[in-house]
Order: sequence, then C-alpha cells, then structure tokens
Amino acid sequence: MNNIRTFIQKQPALSIVVGFQLFRLGLLPFMGLMPQDAYYHFYGEQLALSYFDHPGMIGYILRLFTEVFGKTVFVVKMADFVVTSLTLLSFYKLASYFLSKQKLQRAIVLISSTLCISVLTFNSTPDVPLLLFWTLSITCLYKAVFEQKKWYWLWGGIAMGLAFDSKYTALLLQIGLLGFLAFSNSYRKVLLSPWLWMSLVISALVTFPVWWWNYQHDFASFVFQSSNRTGDISKFQLSPNYFFGAIGHQIVLLLPVLFAVVVTFTFKFLKRALFKFKLPPPKTLFLLAFFAPTFVGFFALTPVYWVKLNWMMPSYITGIILAAMFISKKLVKTQVLISAVFHLLISLQLFFYIVPIKSDDTWVGWEELASETEKLKEQYPNTFVFSDDSYKTTAVLNFFMDDKVYAQNIIGIHALQFDYIGDDLSLLNSKNALFIDSDKRFKNTHKKGKNHPKLANYFETVTELKPIIIKSNGKEIRKFWVFYCTNYQAKK
Repeated sequence: MNNIRTFIQKQPALSIVVGFQLFRLGLLPFMGLMPQDAYYHFYGEQLALSYFDHPGMIGYILRLFTEVFGKTVFVVKMADFVVTSLTLLSFYKLASYFLSKQKLQRAIVLISSTLCISVLTFNSTPDVPLLLFWTLSITCLYKAVFEQKKWYWLWGGIAMGLAFDSKYTALLLQIGLLGFLAFSNSYRKVLLSPWLWMSLVISALVTFPVWWWNYQHDFASFVFQSSNRTGDISKFQLSPNYFFGAIGHQIVLLLPVLFAVVVTFTFKFLKRALFKFKLPPPKTLFLLAFFAPTFVGFFALTPVYWVKLNWMMPSYITGIILAAMFISKKLVKTQVLISAVFHLLISLQLFFYIVPIKSDDTWVGWEELASETEKLKEQYPNTFVFSDDSYKTTAVLNFFMDDKVYAQNIIGIHALQFDYIGDDLSLLNSKNALFIDSDKRFKNTHKKGKNHPKLANYFETVTELKPIIIKSNGKEIRKFWVFYCTNYQAKK
C-alpha cells in the first residue's frame, strides 16, 4: 500500500491514466455483448477483402483475438481495450513532440478522462482501429516533415492506408497533410518532394483490397457511404435538433470542460485566420490541419444533417494536444473530477440498469434471447431463425447460437453485409421459420406484436407465439415478438 501511495505522489498524471484504464478493464467482465460487437465479429467470421458498410479492419482484429483466445464476449471486449490502450500510448508519443513535460502530462490525463476512450473500449466499431492508425499516421508524418526522416514517409503511407482500411474517414488524413503543406510558408516546398507522393501512392496501394472489393460489388460500399448517407444534406432542411444533438453528443464524449476548451481555441484560430489573415506557427498549424477539417467540417453539417456521435472522434487526437497548450491545471482537475463521476454512473448503470435503454443499442438481454430462441427451436424443429432489424438481432444471435441466423433479406429487405455473404435463399424453400422481432420501446407486455406486412408474401401462414420477455433485477426490461412462419418461398 505504501508503494502505491508513493507511486501516486511521484507520478500523479500516470496514476490517473492507469487508474482510468484499470477501471475500464475491471468493467469488461460485466459488459454484455453490444450489437455492434456481434456485427463486426460477423465480419471476421466471413473473411473478405472489404465489406458493405465499412472496410474490414475491426473484423480482422476481432477474428484474430477470438481465434487465439476463444470466442467469448470478454475476448471481444479485450480486443477493443488492447487496441485503444495502444492508441493512448501512440497519443502520448505524438503529444511529446509538441508539449513540455507538464503540458504533456495534462494531455494524456485529458484524453484518458474522456468518455470517448470508454466508448472505444466498451464497444467494437471501425473507430477503434481508425484512431490507432490515425494517431500513428500523424506521428510518422511529423517525423517525415519536421525531422526530415525520409523513411517515415514510407511508414506514414502504410499507416494512412491502414487507417483507410479501418474507416473511410481516414481520407481526411491526406486532406490534412496536403492542406498543411499548402498553407505553410516554411514547408510548402515539400509538395514537390517525391517522398511525399511516394507516401500517398503507398497509402493507395495499402487500400487496394477495399477498392477491389468495391469494384467486384458495383462500388456498393462507396455508394452507401456517399449518396445514401448524404441524402438528407441535399434536402437542406434546417433542424435545431440535429445541431443541439451534435453538441450534446460531443459534450458527453469529451465532458463539458474539455469540450469548452476545444470550442474556445477553435473559434480563436478561426478568427485569426479569417479576419486577421494570420496563421499560427508551423507545428500548431500541423495539429490544426488534422483537427479542423474533421471537427469544423462535420459541425458545419449539423444544422442540416444528423452527425453521428463518433464521426468527430479522430479530430480529438490533435485537438486534445492543442487543448493541453491552453488549459489550466485547475481545469484539468475539474475535468478529472467530472470524469470520475460519469464513470461511476456508468458502473452503476452497468450493474443495476437504472435507466432502461429504449433501443437495441444495449448490452442487456441478448444472451438470454439466444437461450430462449434455442428452446423454441427444440419446440419447433427443422426451422430456421431470422430477424428484420437491419443487422442487430441477427448479428447477436449468430454470435451466441450454433445454427445460422438469417437477416431481413429473407423477406426482400436490404440487410447490409448479410446481402453479400453468398446465401442461396432458395435452399430454404418449403422450410418453416421463427421470426424474432425486437420491441425497441417495450411498454406493454400484453400488447400483441405487429405482423410484418411482408411476411405474408414469403410464408404460407404466420402465427404469433408468446413473446420473449427479458428480466433484470426482477424487472421486465426487454421484449421480443415471436412468430412461427410456415412454407417459406424465396422470391426470384
């Protein structure tokens, strides 16, 4: 105990960082599987060069961990924890190039205290590997530009490519790099360097599997991420809910103190650039180049588009380094205190489920659902199981059940990656099925389920069975409608 006390006194910043990470690690065994965890694990089980909604890096990582350590919920969570911990280490190295020892300690404490790191630790998403390779990319590019270490152009190209193989947002790395060089009087000449262009070519080569998969599938992923995702923008309908929702999300991710500091220096630098035509020193400009396009760019969309909680995450790698340049020691202490309270509330929610989540984006009830579905399959033998909520219920059931569970493409509705795994649905013709339908709002256990209008087009009869009710601490918290469907006929 004395040794621990001495360590905390000598290394207060490191102690806080280790404390937050040990807290997160301690919660992992109690975390249930999230639908995203299951979906991206499904990526890994169906190995491909890329996938419909995202590149495959998160799936490959989960496949590696589960192959080595076994297919369990804890191993999936541990994969996210390990990769995110590597991101923190990479961040520390990157920040050390810009900050004094004191401010460096503030920076690592700030990023460790955020719920952004907790989200990445507790939930498998493409952002988990993205932030690691995003950080490594900027680190390599710093060494290449400011220290003229040419081989780092090679490593930077590889890292940028792997970031793109994680998530398409990584294109903003190249934009940030070229933007910095274009605006920097001191380093504009680098634009003529063959090493720069070799780095960009290497990054493109590393991303080739993603492009090849898209070429083979009519560029389905690019179409989905561009035209389908940006449809609301073209309508240009102002929505205060989108704007304030985005602010609320980012306050939660960063917590109020850090978010306020980030917004303050953003306005400060924008004001200097737009009204005084004055750019900051090269190293500060370098950090801003990898912050502003993502943070300001996505925020500019919020009045007309629902910007998701995680889209701005990459900007915070350099944004928090910038924040550490300005933030006071007192504000850092306040940030840590607020963070401790938030993480305590998270643990209470995890253990006691105080606030029911009216959504399928929860860790509660999925394993119990799989167990109850297995019992139903015993009562109704020779049936297949499917769901119609895009991917969530299907992905989770596939994780916990031995037999294959199908998605909503069974009844002719697009089902993301499930459309691209090569299932010949005609092989299911004449078979019976169990249709599992999640009731996301769950208010009345006695209310009958809503018969999906498309079921009758594919099945001879549809009969509602008793719903599956999930309980926690004696309370009914989740409900799934169940329908028994006979004589399936796939549409040609």
